[in-house]
Amino acid sequence: MSQMVGTPMGAAPDPYRAIGPTRRQRRAARLERVRVATRSIGEGFITMGVVILLFVAYQLLWTNLESNRATDAVTAQVQQSFIVPVAPVAAPVPGAVKPQIGDGQGYGLMYIPRLGNDWVKPLIEGSSLDNLKKGITHYTGNAQPGEVGNFAVAGHRATNGEPFRNLDRMRQGDLVVVETAESWVSYQVTRSIIVQPKDVWVLDEVPGQPGVEAKEAGLTLTTCNPRWASYERLIVFGKMVEKRAKAEGPPAGITAKA
Repeated sequence: MSQMVGTPMGAAPDPYRAIGPTRRQRRAARLERVRVATRSIGEGFITMGVVILLFVAYQLLWTNLESNRATDAVTAQVQQSFIVPVAPVAAPVPGAVKPQIGDGQGYGLMYIPRLGNDWVKPLIEGSSLDNLKKGITHYTGNAQPGEVGNFAVAGHRATNGEPFRNLDRMRQGDLVVVETAESWVSYQVTRSIIVQPKDVWVLDEVPGQPGVEAKEAGLTLTTCNPRWASYERLIVFGKMVEKRAKAEGPPAGITAKA
C-alpha cells in the first residue's frame, strides 16, 4: 500500500493549516478593495470631467460658431431684401393693412455703436429659442421699429452668438439704430434696470403702466443677467429720437452694411 501524500497516517492534522487567511492577508485584501474602489471613483470623476469639458466647449465654441453662421446668413438675406427694385414702387394706399411678418423672418438690422463700431445684428420676428440663435428677436405683438408703442426685443448674453454679451455697458444717451427696408429709426437709451424673469411688465405698451395707451415710440432691450446665469433680466429702455426715410442715408456714426 503506497503512502498518501499529505498528513502521515495516524498523525493529527495541523490546526494552523486549517485556519483561513491570516490577519495580514485580510488587511491586504481590504487595501486592495479600497484601491480598486478608489480607482473606479477616480475614473468616474475623470469621465465626468471630460463630459463637462466637452459640454462647456460645445456651449462656448460650437453654439457660437453655429449661431454666427446663421446670423451671417440672415444678415445677407435682409441686406438682399433692402435692395431697391428697378421698377417703381406704388404709393401706399391709405388705410391698407400692412403685410404680416412671418415668424422667423429677418426684416431689419440693428446697430449699437456702444457695443462696437462693427456691431450689427439681424432683427428677426418671434422670440423663440430657435430664432434667438440667429440674432435679435422681436416680441411678436409689440410695436415694430418706429411705431408708437413698445418696440421690445431679446438677445442672448452668453452662448448662441451672444449678441447682447456687453449690454451692461449701455449708458444713458447711447444710440440704438434699426434699419428697415423703408427707414432708419434711432432710439436713445434712457435707463437700465435689473428685474426678475416674472416681471413681464417691461413688455407692456408703456412699461410699468398696464392698460395705458402709448403716445410715443419706445424701445426695450432684454437679456439674461448675470451673463452666465438666467435668474435675473437686464433691461435697457429707450425712446425714439429720429425716423428718417431710407433714401436719406444712415444717421451719423452708422455705417450701413452693403
